[in-house]
Amino acid sequence: MAVFLSSFVNKIDKKGRVSVPASFRTALGGDAPGIVVFRSLQYDALDGCSIAHLELLSQSLEKLDLPPETFELIETTIFGGSVQLPFDSEGRVSLPASMSSIVGITEEVAFVGRRKTFQLWNPEKLAAHDAATRNAARAKDISLSKIIAAASSKLEGGL
Repeated sequence: MAVFLSSFVNKIDKKGRVSVPASFRTALGGDAPGIVVFRSLQYDALDGCSIAHLELLSQSLEKLDLPPETFELIETTIFGGSVQLPFDSEGRVSLPASMSSIVGITEEVAFVGRRKTFQLWNPEKLAAHDAATRNAARAKDISLSKIIAAASSKLEGGL
């Protein structure tokens, strides 16, 4: 599976439809019937992924020895709160008003790539979130070169 990269802001039409970015549709795969969305557990946004990704999560949960209450939380919040949104012939999905209004998505939606998943944000809320996360990354001195060096050092040490 390809990764979801970049950010895009698309308008929502009067019928509540929005075009999923072409690169996201490509990352989902040509045979993907649509996307799955659910309310983010950490942010005022919607999380999105393919149905295949949720199937992988389900299989992964079966392999973990989670306390029953944690298992219940995951099943209820993610699986119980998920909605499958099929693509129309133009690559659009219809956002459920009940979900989009909770996170403040009204006239436009920002799609944000997050490797194997993506998020849907109100563009103004995303701008504030982006500024805060960039400041936090600077404060923690996070950089790509340091991440790659740390990963390389772990790989070399493990051989």
